[in-house]
Amino acid sequence: MPRATLLTGIGELVTFDPAHDGPLGLVRDAAILSVDGRVEWTGPAGSAPLGDADEVHDARGAAVIPGFVDSHTHLVFAGDRAAEFEARMAGQPYSAGGIRSTVAATRAASDGELRNQLSRFASELRAQGTTTFEVKSGYGLTVGDEERSLRLAREVTAETTFLGAHVVPPEYADRPDEYVDLVVGPMLDACAPHARWIDVFCETGAFDPDQTRRILTAGAERGLGLRVHASQLGPGAGIALAVELGAAAVDHCTYLANRDVEALSGSTTVVGLLPGVEFSTRHPYPDARRLLDAGVRVALASDCNPGSSFTSSMAFCIAVAVRDMEMTVPEALRAATLGGAESLRRDDVGHLRAGARADFVVLDAPSYVHLAYRPGVPLVARTVIGGA
Repeated sequence: MPRATLLTGIGELVTFDPAHDGPLGLVRDAAILSVDGRVEWTGPAGSAPLGDADEVHDARGAAVIPGFVDSHTHLVFAGDRAAEFEARMAGQPYSAGGIRSTVAATRAASDGELRNQLSRFASELRAQGTTTFEVKSGYGLTVGDEERSLRLAREVTAETTFLGAHVVPPEYADRPDEYVDLVVGPMLDACAPHARWIDVFCETGAFDPDQTRRILTAGAERGLGLRVHASQLGPGAGIALAVELGAAAVDHCTYLANRDVEALSGSTTVVGLLPGVEFSTRHPYPDARRLLDAGVRVALASDCNPGSSFTSSMAFCIAVAVRDMEMTVPEALRAATLGGAESLRRDDVGHLRAGARADFVVLDAPSYVHLAYRPGVPLVARTVIGGA
């Protein structure tokens, strides 16, 4: 028999349903009915279908928002780079080379060690209100290590990304094109069955545009969706290439040229902004205001990784985006929920319209605005995933 649960007494409910008020689909003094893990109804508490509910719970005036959708993480790794962070805060510049130290530690770790740490991170995300998240490989860079990274990631999420093209590993330092041969050949063969997406770090010190095109094209031919890291460390061709190839997402985009914004504004490619990176590297923040004003679709994500952004808090990313990237609180909340879903080409999460998965967050606050208003405070009182 279907099981129906009603949460009533919601002080402020964000749905992104156009049937409700404003761009957030806001309902005050609200209720939400879920049936077998799917949203059945949202609206004013006074109109709630009490007779349809098997269980009724009272939110006691708390705000409720859709679960966060974190569309960019690197959670399969071993080791620690706290010393690198400390040096960076003392003035040492960030570069992509630090990735190689994590590669060495990850290769040396057992499956059990990686699985335990991944499980801990997944629990950490969920406790902070993230109900859907993507996980990339990229810290193995051998056929076996990349395959096991994705196999383990698939245990905690369906949104897995093959990032064999993260950096060129030390053993191929003088033979980068041979490494690309490996990535598009045996490595892709081993990893494609465990991945939904393929990604490339298109950047000076990583992979050039020609190598990036070759890798993404090979992934597309294997049925993988396309994602790109681009323009994190400086301007480059990665954004234009992502748009040209119809990538679902191009992430970082710290350095934007006019032509990049023009290309993005006429595309379906979502820009993933990762404010934890700029916070942790002291690079300039990306120009979110410019992108939004041009009509570009934007997501916020944590980029949780041991080197450049070791945070799993989407609430923190919202606060930084509002404070330092000229995003309004509604824009930042949308980017951290519905924007992330768009980046992952998901229409069942990131909102609370009828038919969506019943993924939502009960805040220990009367309004979603407190996510930015009270930075650093643990405001997630309860995370609900699939109605549970």
